[in-house]
Amino acid sequence: MRSLPLFHRIAGQPVIVLGEGAMAEPKRRLVERAGAVVVSDLEQGLTCGARLAFVAHEDGAACEADAQRLKQAGVLVNVVDRPELCDFTTPSILERDPVLIAIGTSGASAGLAKQLRLRLEGLLPARLGTLASGLQDARALLRSRWPGASERRQALDAALTQGGPLDPLDGASADRLADWLENPGQGEGTGRYEFALHSADPEDLTLRQSRLLGSADCVLYEAGVPDAILNRARADAQRHCLPYDGVLPGGLVVTIRAAD
Repeated sequence: MRSLPLFHRIAGQPVIVLGEGAMAEPKRRLVERAGAVVVSDLEQGLTCGARLAFVAHEDGAACEADAQRLKQAGVLVNVVDRPELCDFTTPSILERDPVLIAIGTSGASAGLAKQLRLRLEGLLPARLGTLASGLQDARALLRSRWPGASERRQALDAALTQGGPLDPLDGASADRLADWLENPGQGEGTGRYEFALHSADPEDLTLRQSRLLGSADCVLYEAGVPDAILNRARADAQRHCLPYDGVLPGGLVVTIRAAD
């Protein structure tokens, strides 16, 4: 992973945007949509305590000079069309408020990121944000019904999986949320599951194997299991190479055997 994807909350905060014209205006709009205060003067922005800056001058030398000044002051900088000068890049954004999907290529090709976004636009229902907001409103209810984080995650995973009652790619799932909250199903639950790989390619995982990896609280794996497979697990799941004699957590434990 060449870049660390983050969602940065900047509402009400100063963000420096330098430059005029076709390159600078999209950055100003992007910053304003996120609720930040655009500052068009470098020194004023530094005085205000800005932590992010976009540099979009037509003149390349001016871009380099301002980028250097900002970096010396500890500000993270994006220079339009100059990825070698960037501390961060701006992704192509698909918005179903409050759901945001950011597609980036680490500066390799903005055009590729845009085309991927356009493809995904047709897949994500317009009411996906309604489902997200409904789940947010139901957090207290979900915590009371499933006090344990693992069992709560299992129930949500089962509901949100492909074909589940809250399948996020089903445009009607938001309408089923209230019924599901009244009568929720169960997830894979606790316990141990084991499967053997047929290949080192993560695309060859079955849907159930992918779901188990994505839900597991702990993953046990043989030495031959590649990182590409292990990276399909949750980032916060415990990982232990076999043989492992330590204490296992409660919840869902998945054991992966290497391909022959």
